[in-house]
Amino acid sequence: MAPSMPAPLAFDDIAIDFAGRRLLRRGTEQPLEPKAFGVLALLASAPGRVFTRDEILDAVWGHRHVTPGVLNRVMTLLRHAMGEDAQGARYLHTVHGVGYRFDLPKPASELSTPSTLASVAESRAVPAHPTRRVGDGSRRVSRIALWSLPLLALLVFAAWLWWPRIAVDPDPPAIRSDVPAKERSIAVLPLVNASNDPDQQFFSDGLSENLINALARFDDLKVIGRTSSFRFRDSKDDSASIGRKLGVAYLFNGSVQRAGEVVRISTSLTRAADGSTLWAEHYDRPYKDLFALQDEIASAVARALQAKLPAPAIAAKQDDRPPSGSIEAYNAYLHGMQSFYRDDTDEVIQFQEQATRLDPRYASAWAQLAIAWTFKGDAEDWNSPGARRDFANARAAVDMALRLSPDLGIAHGALGNLLFTNGIHWQEALSELQRGAQLAPDSGQNQGGLSRILAATGKLHEAIEHRNRFLAIEPLFPANYALHSQLMIAAGRLDEAEQDLRIVQKLDPAAVPGRRLVYIAILRDDAPAALALARAQSSSWREMNVALAAQIAPDRAFADAALARILADEGQAASHPYVVAQVHALRGDIGGTVAWLQRAWAVRDTSIHQLLYDPLILRFRNDPALIAFCEKIGLPPPASSEALSIDQIRAALPPHAGSDVAATTPSLLNQSVH
Repeated sequence: MAPSMPAPLAFDDIAIDFAGRRLLRRGTEQPLEPKAFGVLALLASAPGRVFTRDEILDAVWGHRHVTPGVLNRVMTLLRHAMGEDAQGARYLHTVHGVGYRFDLPKPASELSTPSTLASVAESRAVPAHPTRRVGDGSRRVSRIALWSLPLLALLVFAAWLWWPRIAVDPDPPAIRSDVPAKERSIAVLPLVNASNDPDQQFFSDGLSENLINALARFDDLKVIGRTSSFRFRDSKDDSASIGRKLGVAYLFNGSVQRAGEVVRISTSLTRAADGSTLWAEHYDRPYKDLFALQDEIASAVARALQAKLPAPAIAAKQDDRPPSGSIEAYNAYLHGMQSFYRDDTDEVIQFQEQATRLDPRYASAWAQLAIAWTFKGDAEDWNSPGARRDFANARAAVDMALRLSPDLGIAHGALGNLLFTNGIHWQEALSELQRGAQLAPDSGQNQGGLSRILAATGKLHEAIEHRNRFLAIEPLFPANYALHSQLMIAAGRLDEAEQDLRIVQKLDPAAVPGRRLVYIAILRDDAPAALALARAQSSSWREMNVALAAQIAPDRAFADAALARILADEGQAASHPYVVAQVHALRGDIGGTVAWLQRAWAVRDTSIHQLLYDPLILRFRNDPALIAFCEKIGLPPPASSEALSIDQIRAALPPHAGSDVAATTPSLLNQSVH
């Protein structure tokens, strides 16, 4: 028996006559191509549902051999016919990187528009029926019209799409039979929040990050980290451009919609080079089965790329989901992670404490709570009551995380960073960060932390190696390049350091670290460039940088006066004792250098982390006073550092190397800030 025709759908001044295959606006029929009406009918049949491009092509064209421009043109025609455009869309919305969604402008109970329905009845003698309500039998095939034989494929597709997807094949075959190892690289672009509720953004972002973390545990699969992948939220770049910028062969796209107790996820895996689909799937599952669904999606993607499965025990130990299976605790955790990426430390603490209350055995939440308390303590004056309280809370949280899960990599990383920040316990921090990176090598947080402590203890070559691993995980993270530039400076690779800073400027123009440019010019013995860069700094750093640059200028009276000015400003000198030590080092004054290093250590100025890879300080690497100071604070002898001193770097520079610095960094000079 043929299914009954759907009722006309009316809203605002628009009516969709499914039976007559017509679109009317203000009572006037709008000229539409058959394919254009087919697309509209598909989208309007499920308001709020995101249809991927491939789903639309399969349903309306019956194949996917259609260029992207054809579907784009159809959507433009539909928007024009409905009186809107892409920038001011009310009904037809582009879900970037995924497909399209049709939204009704009013709640279903308010949608019946008698005058609009009457215009349909008058022009086609179609009896006016009540407007179709959202969710009113939306999964029944009988609600879809069999418009004509060419659209029979749409009926079959709709029946497949709308019937509850309970019996999904748990082991879908990989579509590609041979994926070369060099192509096993993927970026998970942020899942689109298709819930029409901004408050659900934490959920779609959290699922995206969970998939990133899950895929990263597969052997021989390169997975780009969240910070870099999320730069392409709502991006208009094509797949080839995104793949090139991220250095991957495949892109994972999708959308997620939470509707009550149901989660709907549409996914696709595409080849970055040409945008072709390798694998696609749509899931409708009970919200309570979320964790199983996450695992299923990750396994399906990995199988499509023929990645080696991780050992179950290893995967379980690094899981960020609660052991109790509490969805409420997981929601709190995801809220906390969203706050983490917004740099709202207080909110992170609030949500992660909630997660641990809901599931006291939630080790990942305890670890993230420790990280947040560490950040909060670091923002306080060292050894102040507030700092002591915050660091004590951090230690209690990380100890709990490690009691619950001794092999949780992020917890070892959290402890390492706490030890590195509070009191600066070099060797203990190094041990914990090494363990964290061993357990969770895919964690950029652990790789970056380990790189910092390795550099701080003079192990420059290993520090560069781990920073490069972090760069492979996060190729578009500006701070990564800023920190890499420090290591290049310490290695005497000044051109590479400058290139890093150009990348920082390109990724985030407001965050160019101008002080490092001053430093590079000083190492090149280019006083004019160093002074010009120093004077371009923000007011809070200008005098300190001018004092540094002045020490290589030929005018000794000017250099002495610059030092005197910063020493006269007790507040500034007290706030930056390590920089004052650097000024004395440039002057060749070992006594002044060590005296100000002592002050820096007394307040645990975290800049002292740089001591064993600072070319200015290392000019005294064999001086007994510096050796004794390093021993006192628990550092290895400065002579063991693999970093170069300013004198070694200058000796290796080609003749006249400093003369081009101003010419090579004009844009950085104009925009540099600390």
